[in-house]
Amino acid sequence: MREANTKDLTLLILLSIIWGSAFFNIKIATYSYEPFTLALVRVLFASIPLYLLCRYKKIQLLAFGKNWHSYALIGLCNIAIPFVLIAIGTAKINSYLAAILMSTTPLSGSILAHFFTKDEKLSYMKSLGVLVGFSGIILLFFDRVVINSENYLFVLITILGSTFYCIGGLLTLKLKNKVNENVTTSTTLWSVIFLLPLSIIFEAPWNANPTLESTLSLLYLGVVATGLAWLIRFRILTVNGLVFQTQVAYLIPVFGIIFGFFLMDEVITWKVIVSLVVILVGIYIFKKNNKGLA
Repeated sequence: MREANTKDLTLLILLSIIWGSAFFNIKIATYSYEPFTLALVRVLFASIPLYLLCRYKKIQLLAFGKNWHSYALIGLCNIAIPFVLIAIGTAKINSYLAAILMSTTPLSGSILAHFFTKDEKLSYMKSLGVLVGFSGIILLFFDRVVINSENYLFVLITILGSTFYCIGGLLTLKLKNKVNENVTTSTTLWSVIFLLPLSIIFEAPWNANPTLESTLSLLYLGVVATGLAWLIRFRILTVNGLVFQTQVAYLIPVFGIIFGFFLMDEVITWKVIVSLVVILVGIYIFKKNNKGLA
């Protein structure tokens, strides 16, 4: 894995903006769509342009080849499960809170990378940076305005969704020698296969009466926050490594708060600001001591 250059950092920031904007769009989409259907339509919208891109570039899709199980497992852990869990959680909490909770990804990702990769081991100072950043999340649990007895379970569900992203990231490393567009499209197609029967069985989506606003948000989630974002993510993951890629979760809360406050009129308390500052301090410590992998 190489040290990040200007292009790598630019892609990381772009990915942060896209995913930071995803949460208020998820919130809007949940007004009309239930979790399985939301996730299904999201990946359907994503799979169409991805498939057309592969056809245009004449890239062979290996989703159903001899290594189909790898693509299926990544589609399940990296897309289907986290999309459903985050949709469930975001429906009951502030969109910016969902974005902030995604900051747990570097902690889970760094621990998993330490045990399951050869070149992304934790050092004392990198661990300190991750823990300082994560302590900002802990502070949020003392803010009863944003986390309380009514939404506590949905907060944990959102955190669980972020953990599956880490698991999916590790699994994706096994396919780093495959073509970017093939991996992204193949895993998205498998997520459709997993989500389609769940949506039909449990939610009967044909009875839904979605609003135009929710549908437009879902279209954005599919094409931009899923299709385009996964292409960027896979490129970062294979070039710079899992630990560098998970740092996107430290930037997501910044944009999540901006979008939540200005576009969703969500209440921002002083404890939220303090938590964000602590997270940013964690970013600084982590990046300062992660030269080899950043």
